[in-house]
Amino acid sequence: MCAKKITSIDKVKRTYERETALKSGAELKIELSFWEKIFNNNFIRKTLIIVSLAFIWQIYALYLDNELMFPTFISTLKALANVTLSGELPEKIATSLKILFISYICGILLASTLTVLAITTRIGTDFLEVLTAMFNPLPAIALLPLALLWFGLGYPSIMFVIVHAVTWPIALNIYNGFMGVSNTLRMVGRNYELTGLAFVFKILIPAAFASILTGLKVGWAFSWRTLIAAELVFGVSSGGGGIGWFIYEKKNQLDIDVVFAGLLTVIIIGILIENIVFKTIERKTVVKWGMKF
Repeated sequence: MCAKKITSIDKVKRTYERETALKSGAELKIELSFWEKIFNNNFIRKTLIIVSLAFIWQIYALYLDNELMFPTFISTLKALANVTLSGELPEKIATSLKILFISYICGILLASTLTVLAITTRIGTDFLEVLTAMFNPLPAIALLPLALLWFGLGYPSIMFVIVHAVTWPIALNIYNGFMGVSNTLRMVGRNYELTGLAFVFKILIPAAFASILTGLKVGWAFSWRTLIAAELVFGVSSGGGGIGWFIYEKKNQLDIDVVFAGLLTVIIIGILIENIVFKTIERKTVVKWGMKF
């Protein structure tokens, strides 16, 4: 009888300690099963999704049985390996990334300049609001005819439309991030007598970096798809061209498996930039600073 009472008391005590730990936010050492460990791994989950999509692609292509219209995933990988080993695709990738990098940096600098003017002067605020209202809804690809007239058939035209695609989403995100900085942090800056660019770089940018990073991600996505679209239309200069032009050429030659290999390359580069470059920046900044979990 006494032993039963002791056991009951122990159970109540363990239950109370568990509930107290949960309420206080303390971590409990709970042994996870093998499948739970796999499911909790972000990389494994995403890999399984990609493998599933590749499997669906392969099955659907086999069902259609028309390589000219929809090649299988296996044949696409073979075509990708062939054009990569031949050096043709890496050359196109280098050309596209070079144009993209220069245009992206120019867009960031222009957006940053407009935003700094907007937060430091009233006329700058009005100027940014008017420009974003006018140009942000305007598709970058719609400026191609004007770019051709102004800059001719070549890389400057592509860079012009990419800068347009990058500038406005980045400017809006930076401006909204700056406007969302708390009054407490602003007062800290004033107490340290920070003004102008010193106030921007020491107070506003660190406090608004999560929003700035979002703008950089959106700007990157816009610039990447604008580049491919522009190259598909006229991305050739003196016999050269990037990935978009590579896809267009192979379509004319009816190398559809190579076309799909080019499209797969566009997707792979996008995934790598998002999950390596931006995730690394995010992990070393906003996550480390406790601004995002």
